Amino acid sequence: MDTRPTLLVIAHGSRDPRHAAAVSALCARVRALRPGLRVEVGHLDFNAPRVPRVLERLAAEGRREVVALPLLLTRAFHAKSDIPAVLREAAARLPLLSVRQAEVLGPSPLLTAALERRLEEAGLRPGDRRSTGVVLASAGSSDPEAIAVIAEIAREWRHTAGWCAVRPAFASASLPRTADAVRALRAEGVDRVAVAPYVIAPGFLPDRIAAGAREAGADVLAPVLGPAPELARLLLRRYDTSVLDGARGDLTALSA
Repeated sequence: MDTRPTLLVIAHGSRDPRHAAAVSALCARVRALRPGLRVEVGHLDFNAPRVPRVLERLAAEGRREVVALPLLLTRAFHAKSDIPAVLREAAARLPLLSVRQAEVLGPSPLLTAALERRLEEAGLRPGDRRSTGVVLASAGSSDPEAIAVIAEIAREWRHTAGWCAVRPAFASASLPRTADAVRALRAEGVDRVAVAPYVIAPGFLPDRIAAGAREAGADVLAPVLGPAPELARLLLRRYDTSVLDGARGDLTALSA
């Protein structure tokens, strides 16, 4: 049996079947990049299998180490509260299974590279950047830290990529909404406005982002990140970092 820690990708889950399909496609790409690595998916809600059931099955199979990777772009409520609580409860019931929670995916240059890939697929060319304003449209959060991170990503992306402007927008909990951000760029005289959904899988909130883009007349609407190759590479990067951190912790404990 492969002795490497199992990668457990933790998805939020959705009633929209497109969500689970996108997560499945992303994990298939991760497996293709790292043949032989055990990659499982567990959901917090709506979809099966739920995270506790996946951990129980892995423990029953004799697996001893799991890296639980939240499929989240910002460190907000789910990463700080929901997921740790689920993992703590499972650890109490499965004492022989070691579960380590990896860091969330964002921010990362790989994510902005994936956003740029999706914008190009939607029709933008590299020469369009100087005349294009981008709305970085995320799901939204009530967590001030998460909102601040999205704003910083927008500022950094404009600086490094050469867009005319990059403005954050949110589908819920925070303002501005996507349509308002598109209109604001229009009012400032931006020639072309593109909306880049900063979300992984389709669902209710991504549909709200798309509706706002259409309502305000955005010139370009990119698809969600989905199984972008950059995103698959980022999952493995977070996995590797968690495994390395765990090995360092074990060495520290042995030398203490």
